[in-house]
Amino acid sequence: MGLSDQPFEVMCPDCGGMLKVDPVTRSVIAHKSAPKKKMFEDFGEAAKALREADARRDSIFQQSVDAQKNKDDVMAKKFAEAVKKAKETPMTDRPLRDFDLD
Repeated sequence: MGLSDQPFEVMCPDCGGMLKVDPVTRSVIAHKSAPKKKMFEDFGEAAKALREADARRDSIFQQSVDAQKNKDDVMAKKFAEAVKKAKETPMTDRPLRDFDLD
């Protein structure tokens, strides 16, 4: 039996489990699941995390509401600035159009 005939282990990039593969048959001959991770130690921590997520979600929603209220003012200011810039920039040459090149 050569070295290439020996089974080898590969870690699954998705779940973190270990797979033992037989190179001759190209099949998985053993599997060891990844250890399960605890998300929270107790219900108190889970409840606290949910409250923080609710507060963060409410804050983001309030920011989007404020942005929508000021949207018209912001757009008007951007338009006024663009008009001002267009007036300040002299147009010395007309832009070439396709039929001007004929």
